[in-house]
Amino acid sequence: MSDGEPVSLSNARGRLDRILSPDPVRVAAGPGAGLTLGVLALQGDFREHRVMFERLGARTLEVRRLGDLAGLDGLVIPGGESTTMSKLIVANGLFGPLRAFHAAGGAFYGTCAGLIMAARETVEGALPTLGLIDVTARRNAFGRQVHSFEEDLDLGLDGGPMRAVFIRAPRIVEHGPGVEVLAAVDGHPVAAQEGSVLAISFHPELSGDARLHARFIAAVRRLRDG
Repeated sequence: MSDGEPVSLSNARGRLDRILSPDPVRVAAGPGAGLTLGVLALQGDFREHRVMFERLGARTLEVRRLGDLAGLDGLVIPGGESTTMSKLIVANGLFGPLRAFHAAGGAFYGTCAGLIMAARETVEGALPTLGLIDVTARRNAFGRQVHSFEEDLDLGLDGGPMRAVFIRAPRIVEHGPGVEVLAAVDGHPVAAQEGSVLAISFHPELSGDARLHARFIAAVRRLRDG
């Protein structure tokens, strides 16, 4: 029995969400203090992003439905399986609202599958993307799971290169003139920014290095505070 709360599918699902992905511990003082960041939590490694941002002081919320977008300062699209993620975005009625969030000035941070979802299009053309950044992505561009690798990348961050973890990673094969390429592997762009959208091929949330997350927080704060 519930403690006086009517049992319904929606509140049962909410309780299950909290059990499966309990709130990480937030650091009270940090560059993200006062910000609320959403992490698309339909599929993939969304919890790892939440842990990273909460370490930096930001409040995080898991986004699964339209109402979860209200009041967010920025949104993360995590790594995962891009075909499944795309289908779930459409099935949950989030395709239009996510694009509208971007059109209204909302900041996005896409990692691995998140880069694919944020792209204008993919080489394969087999799944709908959100078109948030003017790039064409190639899925699994570095090979399958067994070809996963790590690389030290110079992203212009204080403290020197970042150790980047690539797992079935995409890469950027074309980009528009407004896109800034931040890093490349063997001449192929793997990190880029255009306006309020940061898109990268690898998984910084798995490395323990929070500098790219801090960069995104700084961009979100500039957008919010004008």
